[in-house]
Amino acid sequence: MCEANAYIVKEGKEELYLENVDVLVPEGGKIYLKNLFGEQKTFEGHVKEISLIRHKILLEAAKE
Repeated sequence: MCEANAYIVKEGKEELYLENVDVLVPEGGKIYLKNLFGEQKTFEGHVKEISLIRHKILLEAAKE
């Protein structure tokens, strides 16, 4: 399987946001995520890093 877990980076620490992400769509400052089980979340920010080997997506919140 090739899905990844999404984490939010806060103050240098990674916090799990959504497991088994199958679809990630960045659009207009938001990121739409959907996992294998149909759970959907919307995150306001940007992708900081994606590691395909580690199956990890790092998200960073938009600056206010």
